[in-house]
Amino acid sequence: MKLYKLQDSIVAEHEGLCYKLPEKNWDDIINRDDLYLFLVEKISVLKPEGSENWLEGKQILAPVGSQEIWAAGVTYLRSKVARMEESEKSGASVFYDKVYEAERPELFFKATAYRTAGYNDLVRIRKDSTWNVPEPELTLVVTSSRKIVGYSIGNDMSSRSIEGENPLYLPQAKVYDKCAAIGPCVLVSEKPLPPETGIYISIIRGQQLMYEGCTSIGMMKRKPDELVEFLFRESSFPAGVYLMTGTCLVPENRFTLKSNDVITISIDSIGKLINAVE
Repeated sequence: MKLYKLQDSIVAEHEGLCYKLPEKNWDDIINRDDLYLFLVEKISVLKPEGSENWLEGKQILAPVGSQEIWAAGVTYLRSKVARMEESEKSGASVFYDKVYEAERPELFFKATAYRTAGYNDLVRIRKDSTWNVPEPELTLVVTSSRKIVGYSIGNDMSSRSIEGENPLYLPQAKVYDKCAAIGPCVLVSEKPLPPETGIYISIIRGQQLMYEGCTSIGMMKRKPDELVEFLFRESSFPAGVYLMTGTCLVPENRFTLKSNDVITISIDSIGKLINAVE
């Protein structure tokens, strides 16, 4: 089951058919521990609008309401290596090695809906940064009672030159207008995604492929439930929360994003998130 947020409605797509839900407020739906069963019951009495092609041409918004978006860092080995490389000159590379092995994960605030792009929206790179990359990440949709009820695709835009200069600059490297993208939908599932679930990314500049890569969520060192447990320590999320789970796909150090680059991130069973750089 997939949930899409449109300009004037919320749509559930199930088994190739699209259903407009009577609920108009995203928060009224997403923060339910019984979300999958709730949606199955809802669509059982609704007439479908059409096949999944019905969504073509519709403006699909980022599937976020009042939820905060958080992110986890250094959850894959490749991410640890990349962070150590970018911070080597500042002498801070040892911290990334330590957090990769530590019991406590790196968790940080990322964005609100206001700073989040959706499907086919523009993302931004900071004008005061010289080294910028996208980070494709499986994103957990978690209710206020800590239950993972869905998954989405996240792009954790990152200013590597700023973070590499000093780890204390992490908020500036990560949090700014259009610093994140989420979409195109929320996959609502009764079961966790299997470890072989693939994550894919490509970056196109003009007609040229600048970078592509793939991995699986099974390569993640930390498990989703572990990240959620730490996130909820001493913090509450009345409307639920979204948690990006880290990246394993990092372009080579000589690469940096430029305006008009097109970033495409796909995750098995969820779909495809496409964003151009402003």
